[in-house]
Amino acid sequence: MAQTVVHKANTRGVADHGWLKSYQSFSFAGYYNPERINFGALRVLNDDIVTGGMGFGEHPHDNMEIISIPLEGELQHKDSMGNTATIKAGEIQVMSAGTGIYHSEYNPDASKPAKFLQIWLFPNKRNVTPRYDQILLDATEQKNEFVQILSPNADDAGVWIYQDAWFNLAKFDAETSKTYQLHKKGNGVYIFVLKGEVEVNGQVLETRDGFGIWETDSFAVKAITDAEFLLMEVPMEF
Repeated sequence: MAQTVVHKANTRGVADHGWLKSYQSFSFAGYYNPERINFGALRVLNDDIVTGGMGFGEHPHDNMEIISIPLEGELQHKDSMGNTATIKAGEIQVMSAGTGIYHSEYNPDASKPAKFLQIWLFPNKRNVTPRYDQILLDATEQKNEFVQILSPNADDAGVWIYQDAWFNLAKFDAETSKTYQLHKKGNGVYIFVLKGEVEVNGQVLETRDGFGIWETDSFAVKAITDAEFLLMEVPMEF
């Protein structure tokens, strides 16, 4: 019998710093909920809005896989590895913090906010040499499919990380139903709805709701309306 957990959008932590508004699915900084520390190896899922011309000053990370998925606008990235890059909607960025890095993120467009998902996963290897990558996602990918954007394999579709995790983005037309098959026994999937309404395992989810499912090999996702969502398959034990 599959195990599930539902996190409705309005139950997330909220931090409003003026220049940054952050909606937090799991405990982070000033938001603490002992029942929402992580979902398996998924430690952080922040839905962030950065005001135009503002950003995160230089700060450190170590032994964490950090994924950024811009949804609107763009962010300028600089880090202690010498990388300077701009990431924008339609791209995905990954950093393996490993032995330690410093980085900053800044919205260079003063006229509009940047919206992005900030996702942290615990790695399966500690103290690796830090690394950075970003790719343009294939905008020609078909609708009504699970489109892989991250995996453990460097030669597979999307970016790769030091964890047995697979991420898929999906854009479904209303009434589309598709079965997701998990890649690895012992993994679970956390689904985050970006737009619209979907139904998973009998549970109706709306925009920005989260839903975790584990102890199953597969499950069906049905779009009630036109919908966009992110599926994050991660180890439940790590």
